Amino acid sequence: MADFQILLCVSTRLGPFEVKWETPWTPGLLPDSAMISPQRLTLILALATLIAAFGSSFQYGYNVAVINSPAEIMKQFYNDTNYERYGEYIPEASLTLLWSVSVSMFPFGGFLGSLLVGPLVTRLGRKGTLLFNNIFSIVPAILMGCSKVAGSFEMIILSRILVGICAGLSSNVVPMYLGELAPKNLRGALGVVPQLFITVGIFVAQIFGLRSLLATEEGWPILLGLTGVPAALQLALLPFFPESPRYLLVQKKDETAAKNALRRLRGWDNVEEEIEEIRKEDEAERAAGTISVLKLFSLRSLRWQLITIIVLMGGQQLSGVNAIYYYADQIYLSAGVKEADVQYVTAGTGAVNVVMTICAVFVVELLGRRLLILLGFSICLTACCVLTAALVLQETVSWMPYISIVCVISYVIGHAIGPSPIPALLITEIFLQSSRPAAYMVGGSVHWLSNFTVGLVFPFIQVGLGAYSFIIFAVICLLTTIYTFLVVPETKAKTFIEINQIFTKINKVSEVYPEKEELTNLPPSTLGQ
Repeated sequence: MADFQILLCVSTRLGPFEVKWETPWTPGLLPDSAMISPQRLTLILALATLIAAFGSSFQYGYNVAVINSPAEIMKQFYNDTNYERYGEYIPEASLTLLWSVSVSMFPFGGFLGSLLVGPLVTRLGRKGTLLFNNIFSIVPAILMGCSKVAGSFEMIILSRILVGICAGLSSNVVPMYLGELAPKNLRGALGVVPQLFITVGIFVAQIFGLRSLLATEEGWPILLGLTGVPAALQLALLPFFPESPRYLLVQKKDETAAKNALRRLRGWDNVEEEIEEIRKEDEAERAAGTISVLKLFSLRSLRWQLITIIVLMGGQQLSGVNAIYYYADQIYLSAGVKEADVQYVTAGTGAVNVVMTICAVFVVELLGRRLLILLGFSICLTACCVLTAALVLQETVSWMPYISIVCVISYVIGHAIGPSPIPALLITEIFLQSSRPAAYMVGGSVHWLSNFTVGLVFPFIQVGLGAYSFIIFAVICLLTTIYTFLVVPETKAKTFIEINQIFTKINKVSEVYPEKEELTNLPPSTLGQ
């Protein structure tokens, strides 16, 4: 019997848009055009995203905020422990220094974790690194949970370094893993999910840290030890989900495993189009081999990608997000909020952060990455300027403290929709496979060093400049906005190769790497996929 075909009209809904196309169809076969059309979120991809983000990114947010609520109780524990050992209490200045060390060991550990990203993701894979990383969560969770019984505040300081390493690895590896699992039409939304879980972690830590729950003499070791629960769940569940198909094909040279992983993630068998795109990316950069951090800084073809990541990661942390949270309690008190109620208002601010990050998940593919960064930093810039004026005038104008509260909430909203979630997503998008681990090491190092610097320097800036300290953050927001407007291209709904071609023009080179002219020779048919 002769084969015959039917002209099949296919449609799908993507967010607010309905996509329609026509394709020849032989009965009994799934149309190929359905394979390359905007792809849906399958159950496997959704669960892999949730488990990776909850098991890793959640812990980052949780450990950022968990130590704030029981601070005074834990300082007393430090003092009592020292008295039991040596018969004397710790001098006030020394206790403050010891507590500062306890807090700052977390970003220092984050910096160390960022340095481990490249070697680990190359050797263990993306999923393998996340599984290995759980060691740096479960072990310190046990140590912190037992620190009071053991009478050792040194266990807390050591644990803060270890959970920092965990956060440093997860803040880089989770966006990389999800960015490589996702089809291009979902890459932005899934790339924002890690930041969403960071904000959820902060919010949960604020709720559990209420004085009516675990911020008590008996409850604080449990509060600190709960960080091991998400890690244990990830360790149990993530092995059942696929490794990054790009890692399997490009690094491991295992095409069969890469195809099997893609079939599970996409929910259909014909994945040749996507395999071919990954293969083209591999061929386009094979001459350069794996890019080290040193080589990343020396390649002209990656110059503006590298500068972009340094500017955005630095701007993210140096724009004052941690300072806003540091100042928030004082602002709420000056507005007339009772001291006992400040913790609830702070938790409410955390809830706003979560809600706005959820909004970012849904609008990042609609509005694009570039617009969200510009909009977010512009809101933060405005909030910093108005907050400065409000803090200066709050003693003379009765209603100014309420303006300050509005500024804090506005800043949190602005940071949540762009500066917080987008930079890590962009690292995945603007670097190809061989340079991506080194790029995450650089971006992560800038992120954590900036975080550490703000935590160390801001108290002194605040003493010296008072309310005017936010002018510094306003300037950084302005400079980052200008850079984004002039340099950063839109990456929405583009393949990694198409994005790299945009930067090829920005870098004024005729090829991806100086050693091999590759992208210019790609057939036009592959560029529109």
